[in-house]
Amino acid sequence: MDSEDSRRVLDPAQDGAALKALTHPLRLTLLGLLRQHGPATASELAVRTGESSASTSYHLRVLAKYSFVAEADHRDSRERRWKAVHDVTSWSNEAMHRRPGGTVILSVLRRRQIEHLQQSLDRHEADLDSGRLGEVWQEPSGLSDLMPRLTPESLAELWEVFRAKTAELTARDAEDPRAEQVVLFTAGLPLAPEVTAAGEDS
Repeated sequence: MDSEDSRRVLDPAQDGAALKALTHPLRLTLLGLLRQHGPATASELAVRTGESSASTSYHLRVLAKYSFVAEADHRDSRERRWKAVHDVTSWSNEAMHRRPGGTVILSVLRRRQIEHLQQSLDRHEADLDSGRLGEVWQEPSGLSDLMPRLTPESLAELWEVFRAKTAELTARDAEDPRAEQVVLFTAGLPLAPEVTAAGEDS
């Protein structure tokens, strides 16, 4: 997981059109489904999303134009199958803020992730309630809103440690039949001190 081969790093200065293409909600959904469930046809993805095959086919072609998806091996010659090219897409936040319109794109992408979090939470709870997930998953599952005080350097280090540990555990559990797909959201959002009515920091 998240190896150099599976991660695509976009340069906001060079890949602005690709980043903008990702802001469309259906394209992000299609890319996420291909990453989560593997190769699929436009028709199969239409069933999953409730969209028309014409719509999913169009947006898959846009994703292919910017190398987010590619044609996969076909089961037959009747319809294209698509696959995600990378497991992870990332970029430099600093470079995004320097690019005209980059902060807007970054905000849209982050809010799409929040929508994905809500959808994942709904599915998680439904899977537990229906028994599709065993009770063994109840204790380790959950959300956290820790609020440590960190320097910029410490926050960057925390991200690196998190990525490395996640990759280590993913590799360790790769062949374990008990392993399930885990939707793992992380956020590191520094907050400036609030300003009081008198104009002083609180």
